[in-house]
Amino acid sequence: MYKGKGNFIVLIALVSVFTVYNAVLYMGEETSSSSAPRMSKEAIRGEQLWQENNCTACHQLYGLGGYLGPDLTNVISDPAKGSDYVRTFLNSGVKSMPQFDFSTEEQNAIISYLEHVNATGYYPNYDSEFSKDGWVTIKYK
Repeated sequence: MYKGKGNFIVLIALVSVFTVYNAVLYMGEETSSSSAPRMSKEAIRGEQLWQENNCTACHQLYGLGGYLGPDLTNVISDPAKGSDYVRTFLNSGVKSMPQFDFSTEEQNAIISYLEHVNATGYYPNYDSEFSKDGWVTIKYK
């Protein structure tokens, strides 16, 4: 009888340690070295529009997505492009890009989302560091 009770106590102790460990790990403050800014409500709406209109089918962010259109990770900070460039193509379309009828607020939201993406990193990120154990440390803006 004592052996079963001892196993039960060990099980309760392990579950307790596991619960506390996960609470500290996942519910504590963010300890990442990333200084990525949090998204504004407008940028979140832009991300929703990005997803609703399936922009990833043609465009890439951080090199992930379709290959019909260009990668838009850093389109905002590109000296030859920027937010006016994006605004022009959102409603006028070009070649294989459809002509969308976005309102001014929707255009601003998508641009805000792309500004957020632009602020979070570079693509391609040539300043990454690779460690022997397989971890990659990337350079943030």
